[in-house]
Amino acid sequence: MSSAGEPAPPPPGGVLWSLAGDIRGLLMLPAALTLQVAHPAVGAGVDEHSVFRTDPWGRGERSLSSLQLWVYGGEAAAEEGRRLRKLHRTIQGTDTRGRRYHALTPANYAWVHATGFPVYRHASRYLIRPLAEAQERALYQEWLQVGRVLGIHDRDMPQTIEEFWPYYRSMLAEEVEATVVVRELVATDLPVPPPDRGPLALRLILKALWPVLLPPLARFRSFLTVGLMPPDAREAIGLDWTPGQERRLQRFGAVVRRIVPVLPERLRYLPLARSARAERRADGRLRPRPGGPVRSG
Repeated sequence: MSSAGEPAPPPPGGVLWSLAGDIRGLLMLPAALTLQVAHPAVGAGVDEHSVFRTDPWGRGERSLSSLQLWVYGGEAAAEEGRRLRKLHRTIQGTDTRGRRYHALTPANYAWVHATGFPVYRHASRYLIRPLAEAQERALYQEWLQVGRVLGIHDRDMPQTIEEFWPYYRSMLAEEVEATVVVRELVATDLPVPPPDRGPLALRLILKALWPVLLPPLARFRSFLTVGLMPPDAREAIGLDWTPGQERRLQRFGAVVRRIVPVLPERLRYLPLARSARAERRADGRLRPRPGGPVRSG
């Protein structure tokens, strides 16, 4: 617990500490987001209430900042959890199966969080290295701790990895589908506005080149979204994946595993993660946790 008696983020030195701030985590996020919105209630909430179509870059920036706070934000993590719950209080409606939904219904809210674990586990095999059993268990326990920061009660999430997989498989069998938002997130032919963040000169260049840049970027995004999603989830949603695509993903992963570990820390880690790591090093508290950090090989 934090000093205010609230759930604290996962301690430094663990598996999630290594994964969440690494730039390779950016490549994993689209798969996790797509698996989230494959749930009919979550997909309907995003379809009806999100600004991801009109402000995709702002939406992505806010989501990434929020995730970083959950892990590296210290006491600010609990405040971010409260902000998110408040933000979702008014999100409700009817899903594609005619069922009433609310964003904070425990089953819906827990699913949004739960998807991160299987995606991190699967994507790490390509972009970093396969997690050892002890690392998988540590990652799951750390992910549960993040769930507590977000206000998810222990009774609403499987508390062990052995309990997680039956829950996950039942969700794939009974709930997930190719919702409208899933189809949009894997589409390669939908309009996306050019980036509106960053230096003005860069934005102007990107705007001028966007008609040429968007098609290959959309294909690459779709490729990573589907490829880094666990195969059983991909199959349950009905997303196609060929042996040729799998070979391409393996080659891409091999390149990423060689390049990222030799980058300087200022390029390898996202800003909040980099600051948190520097702070912990300065006071001598950056220590490996049980299960060990994830190291590239």
